[in-house]
Amino acid sequence: MTMAAGKDLKSILTKLQYSDDAKVVQQITAQMKQVQARMAGIKRKLVVMSGKGGVGKSMTTVNLALAFARQGAKVGLLDVDLNGPCVPRMMGLHGQSLTMTVDGALPPVGPLGIKVASMDFFLGDASPVRWKGPMDLSPVWLGLMEMNVIREFLADVAWGELDYLLADLPPGAAADKPPVIAGFIPDLAGAIVVTTPSEVASDVVQKSVTYARDMGIRVLGIVENMSEYRCPSCGAENELFEGNTEAMCEVLDLPLLGRIPFDRTLAKTFDKGQPLLDPDYPTIRKYQDIVGRIQALLDYKKVLAEKL
Repeated sequence: MTMAAGKDLKSILTKLQYSDDAKVVQQITAQMKQVQARMAGIKRKLVVMSGKGGVGKSMTTVNLALAFARQGAKVGLLDVDLNGPCVPRMMGLHGQSLTMTVDGALPPVGPLGIKVASMDFFLGDASPVRWKGPMDLSPVWLGLMEMNVIREFLADVAWGELDYLLADLPPGAAADKPPVIAGFIPDLAGAIVVTTPSEVASDVVQKSVTYARDMGIRVLGIVENMSEYRCPSCGAENELFEGNTEAMCEVLDLPLLGRIPFDRTLAKTFDKGQPLLDPDYPTIRKYQDIVGRIQALLDYKKVLAEKL
């Protein structure tokens, strides 16, 4: 059977107990063990994060997942944004839901065989997550509830065998939730940071990278989105911003994995839930190049670790 939207978010909440500290610690430990078991069959787990919202992080995550799948990899796509989940709509899966079995919640399958799990599957159209209780008085309690819902969600999804799992994290800066959520994923292979070539975005990205590193998260590199504007009529590309992402990468000692133009034609297909899949389309080729660089970095780090 499939999950009913509002009912199942409520069922997750009913599992969470906060009566005393000992029970909270015990519950979190049990959740994390279950998450580890659920993700045991996934070879490489990657998170995609951004310093601020509006830089095209979700669009980048979805296209990177599609790029891995084009190479024949088994791919999962995890959308853990509680307040603005959009991956199912972009993948043409909006309105679908997880299928509950005795072995866990099975995610629906999208284009190129990609498995998709999202908080969107728990919500109805235009329905935000509404919390009732002490959080009206305590933002700290609200944050605790959100983190526990995400942990419980991760513990419920049965991914099976995958080559790659890409997690689209909520936007946020240095001391925000994304690096904390990334810490919930066991044996994380690394993080990919998405930004635009603007000074404002670059300032926030540097804080996010520093905070992620402080938490022990390996940052693989930077993807510069909206680097240029691709004309839908003639295909000509022109700059949108005047920032210097290369200089920022030098400061952070990170590779620039690639530049993606603002492509109206491509964006429209995802808005309609009918993603463009043509491997010869110019912008899609750029995503394929980025995936090639990510794979090279992962393989290099694996070989290096084996030699040490």
